[in-house]
Amino acid sequence: MGTVVAIWAGSPETVGREQYVEWTVDEDLAWTVNARPSTSNRPELREAGDRIVFRGRLSVFDDGVAALDVDGAQILFDLADPPPPKCADGSWVEVDAARDRVTVWPYDV
Repeated sequence: MGTVVAIWAGSPETVGREQYVEWTVDEDLAWTVNARPSTSNRPELREAGDRIVFRGRLSVFDDGVAALDVDGAQILFDLADPPPPKCADGSWVEVDAARDRVTVWPYDV
């Protein structure tokens, strides 16, 4: 799926260990600004300069939020203008965010 460098919110002792994680992206999703349709239907994480690119299936909700399913990880976004078109709901998209706006939080199962 991919490897990226992001802010680690766990303890230093857990760096490098296999973890369950939750992604937090502190950047709103704006269609054609930092979100666009994908030509691929495979989940992916990658770096593009100083940005992290997430590829997954988008779910858009009526309350102004969206969730991106990246290989089972649900990443929540607030929606900004312009919002995704209705046809984007359920489709494969790519969303990019500044690296310093992406945090990874470990959790126990």
